[in-house]
Amino acid sequence: MKTLKITVNGTPYDVQVEEVAGGASAPAAAPAPAAAPAPKAAAPAAPAPKAGAEVVSSPMPGTIVSVAVNAGQAVKKGDVLIVLEAMKMENEIMAPHDATVAAVHVSKGESVESGSALVSLQ
Repeated sequence: MKTLKITVNGTPYDVQVEEVAGGASAPAAAPAPAAAPAPKAAAPAAPAPKAGAEVVSSPMPGTIVSVAVNAGQAVKKGDVLIVLEAMKMENEIMAPHDATVAAVHVSKGESVESGSALVSLQ
């Protein structure tokens, strides 16, 4: 067992992680599906983070409930940038320090994965 300290939105948590030797075993082969579904149309690409900008990423998969900032807006440490709904709970994603919003990479109603860029700060 390893004990790690993880910080989420400024709150530290002590977590125990167990290493499994040899990794997980592979599941038995499943039959292949009859036909693959047609690919969905690509969503419009979010603006790429600017060079030198700090990216605030999604801590978990979820849906964007609201975007509280716009590009060019000054924010203070602790200001709410994005409200993310995950597991039926609304999570406020806050500014880690005083900064200016360089770009907003998501919009209301959009689904995001863990680690997805939400906002860039300068």
